[in-house]
Amino acid sequence: MVTRYTDCTFLPGRPNHGKNQKSAKVAAIPCTPAAQVGRGAASSEMEEKSSFIWQIDGFSSLLDKQEGWTNSGYFKIKDLNWYLQLNLKDRKSGDEREYVSLILVLSKTSGLEPDTIVEASFKLLIYDQAYGRHSEHEFSHRFQTTESSRSSGISCMILVYTLKEPSSGFIVGDSCVFGVELIKFTTAKVKDGSGTLHVQKRIGFCSAREAYTWIINDFLSLKGRCYSPEFEIGGHKWYLTMYPSGTGIDGDKEILSLYLHMAKPNGDASLQNSGVLVEVSLSIKDKVTSNRKTMTGRCQLQATEGEGWGWSNFMATKSVKDWYLVKGSCLIEADVAILGSSKMN
Repeated sequence: MVTRYTDCTFLPGRPNHGKNQKSAKVAAIPCTPAAQVGRGAASSEMEEKSSFIWQIDGFSSLLDKQEGWTNSGYFKIKDLNWYLQLNLKDRKSGDEREYVSLILVLSKTSGLEPDTIVEASFKLLIYDQAYGRHSEHEFSHRFQTTESSRSSGISCMILVYTLKEPSSGFIVGDSCVFGVELIKFTTAKVKDGSGTLHVQKRIGFCSAREAYTWIINDFLSLKGRCYSPEFEIGGHKWYLTMYPSGTGIDGDKEILSLYLHMAKPNGDASLQNSGVLVEVSLSIKDKVTSNRKTMTGRCQLQATEGEGWGWSNFMATKSVKDWYLVKGSCLIEADVAILGSSKMN
């Protein structure tokens, strides 16, 4: 059985971080929908391949995790946002062995109109870092804005046993490299222009797990997007964003959306392209009892763009009011475990 985080999304970060806030009391900030790409009437076709490489350091920590999907950061192809999903515990029907699955996903934040179809032919790769005998599979998929069509689908590429074999060359120095190569790309809605790929520098692996609690004193007065104060875990600055009435991505204004962001560091330019692979649990709970709602997932976050990762459909706003408010107040908790570092280019 395959576990998917079907409603996890990435969102842009704050336009201006400012100074770290000392007070836990929050102010409402008008909701800003996810950035949308421009649209044109003419079809476009990509003549040259575009590639994206995702290197995960401290890879053994992922191998120890239970079944579930790990998400890369965003990368752009033809002005559309994409990300990769990795599963190291996938199975084929009737086969109890564990497989490595890699999936290409068109992000909700790409802003496509419902009738837009993006046809893409591409290769998904696991790089053999020692001998160059890469594991690669070629796919074609018609991506659309519906939930089932944003993903390229299940792809059991190789056995986990094969990946872990010391002689295979796939894991070198506790590092593993995945990627996608675009072969052909056509769309009827996206304007012309080459996609820009973000390059993330390698950082040292640092194992850390801590929790931060955001106190919200008057939930019922909040409207639009709200920011938590910045907090530090594992040597990096983080912040949370919450949408009490949804982000607008799913069109539902009666849901609470919740995201974790990596803050852009000040001063040290070498840190501005850094990023980490994390496991994050976001919770909402009341201030008196242990009553809580928690969602957990794994993703790559980087400070360059300040993009966030979380759930647009975290829970119904009515449920927050019915179960988690004590005199109008509640707590948001972020439990963040740093699994390793990674880079994208």
